[in-house]
Amino acid sequence: MILGFEDHVEMLNGIEIAWSMGGDGPPLLLLHGFPQTRALWAKVAPQLANTYQVICPDLRGYGASGKPQPVSAYSFREMARDQIALMTHLGHKRFAVAGHDRGGRVAHRLALDAPWAVSKLCVMDIIPTHTLLTKLRMDVAQAYYHWFFLAQPEPFPDHMIAANPDRYFESCLLGWGAARLEDFDSDQLAAYRAAWRDPDTIRGMCNDYRAAISHDVVDDWSDLGAQITCPMLVLYGADGAMGQTYDVGDTWTDKCADMRAASIPGGHFFVDCAPDETLKALQGFFAVSK
Repeated sequence: MILGFEDHVEMLNGIEIAWSMGGDGPPLLLLHGFPQTRALWAKVAPQLANTYQVICPDLRGYGASGKPQPVSAYSFREMARDQIALMTHLGHKRFAVAGHDRGGRVAHRLALDAPWAVSKLCVMDIIPTHTLLTKLRMDVAQAYYHWFFLAQPEPFPDHMIAANPDRYFESCLLGWGAARLEDFDSDQLAAYRAAWRDPDTIRGMCNDYRAAISHDVVDDWSDLGAQITCPMLVLYGADGAMGQTYDVGDTWTDKCADMRAASIPGGHFFVDCAPDETLKALQGFFAVSK
């Protein structure tokens, strides 16, 4: 799945977690987002593995990881516990983490719930979950309609998507700014398609969004005054929906003690479409001594 990496599956935190791992050095955890899998990192992780031990899991509900039934099992808090369990299993008490999209939200929750574990944090093309949902703008609601479609009770969105999963999820890849299907690597697309054609994965991804409405906003309300204390990098697509609608860095300013923000050319899926620029930004951030 990722060139030069070994694939693993282990029962952790009560479910099977699948991950790929390569390299030798300080530990770096990379978390993918919707509607993808750990294959997201195929163009980035091998280069990072020259310096770090890179761990790329599938989030629960996605890819080859477990897909429990209850919506409550898909909160970002529970997904963050998966990552703690995985990194503990690998012998890492403290590590750096970067996450794109839903993976960025898991990484944010991980840094809030386990600040002792996270040495550096990078979130990619997200604004805080609480901000997006409680201060929803009309233009954002139109661009990010999928948050509310996927969050509808089972099985309404699940069955609609299952009628033609490639068409639905490819429409997501092409949305949110500046992407064409040919911008995506064919092998990575094949991995995404193989995953999202599975009805259990469709249900898992819907449950991820259902949990955002029913659980994650409540957790974020409780932590409104909390700050991330480790160094934090906010990356966003210059032409994506978030970059065009918000001052993305500013949405994070009061939530971080040490934050910097930078844009990457392209839209939301810049890890796929601009891997060289993404790699350069990550190398620069994680290499800085702090």
